[in-house]
Order: sequence, then C-alpha cells, then structure tokens
Amino acid sequence: MFGCLVAGRLVQTDAAQVASDKFVFNLPDCDSVNHVVVFMLGTVPFPAGTGGAVYFSFPDPEGGGPVWQLLGFITNDKPSAIFKISGLRAGGGGAAGAHPFGAVPASSASPSVAQVGVSVEALDQLAQQIPVSSAAVSSVDSFRQFTQKMLDSLYNFASSFALTQAQMTPNPTETFIPSSCVQRWYENFQRRMAQNPNYWKT
Repeated sequence: MFGCLVAGRLVQTDAAQVASDKFVFNLPDCDSVNHVVVFMLGTVPFPAGTGGAVYFSFPDPEGGGPVWQLLGFITNDKPSAIFKISGLRAGGGGAAGAHPFGAVPASSASPSVAQVGVSVEALDQLAQQIPVSSAAVSSVDSFRQFTQKMLDSLYNFASSFALTQAQMTPNPTETFIPSSCVQRWYENFQRRMAQNPNYWKT
C-alpha cells in the first residue's frame, strides 16, 4: 500500500506490517538521509474517512527504545509527501512508546537504522495532531526547484541539437525551431516564476 524513497536509493515497498493499521520501513545508514518521501502505491486506497499519519524514529543511542516523531500525513487526496528529517534528533519527540508504534524493533542490529512508520487513523484525528515543525518542506520552494531543473533540462536538451544554417540539410519531414525562441521562452518562464511561483495556475 505504501512506498518510501530516500534520494539516491531504490524505492522501498517492503514495509513491515506491525499491526492491522500500522506499517514500518527501516532506513539503514540514516546519518546520510536528509529527506524522505512517503507515498501511496496507488494499488489500495485508504478506507473511507481515514488517512495515514507518518512518523519517524532515529535509533536511540542509549538503548531506551525509539521515540516516534510525527512528520505529517498522507491521504487519498494527498497521496505523497516529502519530509525533512535532517533537522530532527533522537530523543526529540517525547517518551519512548508514547506514539502508536511503541518499541518496534529494527530488523537490523545496526545502530544506524532509523524507521518510518505509517499509522492508519481517522481523518478527524489526523487534523488534531501537530507534526514537528522542522519536518515541513515548503511546497513553493520544492516546486520552484523542480521547475528550475525542468527548465534547465529542456533548454540543455534542445540546445544539444542546435545547428548553424550552414550545417542544416533540407529535410521536408522535419520542423526546425530557432534556438532563440527556446531561449526567449526559458527567460520569460524564469521571470514569471520569480514574480509569482503560482502564475501557471491562472
């Protein structure tokens, strides 16, 4: 039902079901993880009126059991979310076992294995919970970064096919677009995004 993604790693779909409504992913080598994406696979929706509370737990270096910190939520209407975990620290979320997962053992004895948990809960309960503020990732900043990368990719791709008029050979099946048009579009899009990141919605 769920997937978990850390940048530079393969997608994980191997969540351990620790209760009928609770699922846990193990994240090895957690010291190198800055952000984590949790998403629905699209094969099974949440039951009507429910969603998923997403929790994170660093390994406890003192062996007192994991402390679960609420990152945020996913629902059928918002099937994926990205969370920043680099600012979180073990022991920062309350007493061990205070959250729905309690002391879930990691599948590895390594002290560098963190865990991400998804707890299926009623939507009205989710609305009353407050995630740790440092886990929020600005959607505007993320979208701006995405569009900038997309613009760069399109411009670089199109420019790689650029030819001078002397290099062109007649081809009646091909349409040619001056690279200056792509450059102008690129600059206009950047300018509009800088003025209003949501301008494309109008």
